Amino acid sequence: MPDPRPSPPPSSLPAADGARPPGPPSLTVLPFLAAPGAEAVAAPEDGPGDGPASEQVREGAAVGRPSPVLERILRGPSGLGTAGLHLARREEPAPPVPEAPEAAETPKAGNPIPGLYHHPVAEPDPVRVEEVSRRIKAWALDEVELYPEEWEDQFDGFSVGRYMVACHPDAPTVDHLMLATRLMVAENAVDDCYCEDHGGSPIGLGGRLLLAHTALDALHTTQEYQPQWAQSLHADAPRRAYRSAMEYLLRQSSPSQADRFRHDMARLHMGYLAEAAWAQTEYMPEVWEYLAMRQFNNFRPCPTITDTVGGYELPADLHAQPDMQRVIALAGNATTIVNDLYSYTKELASPGRHLNLPVVIAEREGLSERDAYLKAVEVHNSLMRDFEAEAAALAAACPVPSVLRFLRGVAVWVDGNHYWHQTNTYRYSLPDFW
Repeated sequence: MPDPRPSPPPSSLPAADGARPPGPPSLTVLPFLAAPGAEAVAAPEDGPGDGPASEQVREGAAVGRPSPVLERILRGPSGLGTAGLHLARREEPAPPVPEAPEAAETPKAGNPIPGLYHHPVAEPDPVRVEEVSRRIKAWALDEVELYPEEWEDQFDGFSVGRYMVACHPDAPTVDHLMLATRLMVAENAVDDCYCEDHGGSPIGLGGRLLLAHTALDALHTTQEYQPQWAQSLHADAPRRAYRSAMEYLLRQSSPSQADRFRHDMARLHMGYLAEAAWAQTEYMPEVWEYLAMRQFNNFRPCPTITDTVGGYELPADLHAQPDMQRVIALAGNATTIVNDLYSYTKELASPGRHLNLPVVIAEREGLSERDAYLKAVEVHNSLMRDFEAEAAALAAACPVPSVLRFLRGVAVWVDGNHYWHQTNTYRYSLPDFW
């Protein structure tokens, strides 16, 4: 399996005593955070994260070692009884980082977006990928009757087994991986069938989402009406998938973990509704408004369950602290812009007008398609640097084993999400902008 690497350099979040540690470092430190033999890949540094507060980290980078704070973060907990808190490590080195295409060359299928800041990962464990893929298809067909036969190639092309194994390399069992896999498939069924590709529409979306949400957050009503609600959970594929995936999650998660997930799914559904409202009124949002919508209509429910899938729990009070919430939000925002960038050509080829960050930037800032796309890459890179800096600051201020492991898990999810988008050539291709 991929080496689960944290990706956090030090940052400017408040320390435990109220003082503010040094500001975010430059990207020169990031190779220390990558898997053996791998480096972060990014466009040249120009501004964000480059300042006098990075000198201590730069000094460590100059002699080939991380700063003391980073050494402690990477080392993780030590002492009696802490061995099980470290994520599994690969014995063999990760494969070499693929070289970015020349500036004038169109990137080949499966290559990363030129200039996009990311961490390459090793190929996910093929044995787990095969088993997760087998189980999720059986679940989709036999347990929830998710899709008709003519959609089978699309289901297979989604490659959800490879996706989830790459995002959760510390899952102790395939059963744990399946928690995330079912939820991912269910969320996509709601998006496709209610919002987009397979019969979705902004008209009446609020009512459909509300009823589907009761499969995650149960209705508590009178004895007379309870049977009608229970029957409604089998009425369509999205609700069947939500109900079943949530039942499996409840068997493995604590009450606080389950409620955390419900909360983030409510956020997701609110983002769906905002985008639908703009579609109905033909409103083109400002760039900042679009980014606000994407903070809700994004991948956040996926990394927020990284501890459940990992077989441990980040306590509710630690998960709820503002610094942790900022880290999770930045991770969700960055990974969602990755989706905007890799799905850009797919959405342009689809009927109607699809909002994504390059489209909004081009419209609102008067840029060409190419320049708007490249600016969206810069927005992603800035979000990624902020995510890594804030995660490192939180790890330094609160070096609790569960916090350190959760931060590593979120960072690995971010990397795995990029890996899946980059390599899923069935779904995605890049524009000819280079």
